[in-house]
Amino acid sequence: MARQSISFTKPNDEWLKTQVDKKEYSSKSELVNDLIRQARKQQVEINWIRAKLEKAENSGFTSDSKNGILAQSKSLLND
Repeated sequence: MARQSISFTKPNDEWLKTQVDKKEYSSKSELVNDLIRQARKQQVEINWIRAKLEKAENSGFTSDSKNGILAQSKSLLND
C-alpha cells in the first residue's frame, strides 16, 4: 500500500479523531480509505445517471400530453 502524508484542517482532524475514538475505525488511515471508496462509488453512480440523462436528452423531446406519456409508461409496465 502506498504511504502518503496529508494535512487536515483542525475541524476535519478532530472529526477523524472522534470517529477513531468511538471505535468506528481503527485508524484515521482506515477512515480516509473508506471515505475515498465511498466517493469513488458515488462517482460511478453519478456517471451512470449522467449517461442516462444525456441519452434521454439526445433521444429528443415528445409532443405527447402528460396523459399520453402516463398511458405509455403504464403500458410498458404491463408488458
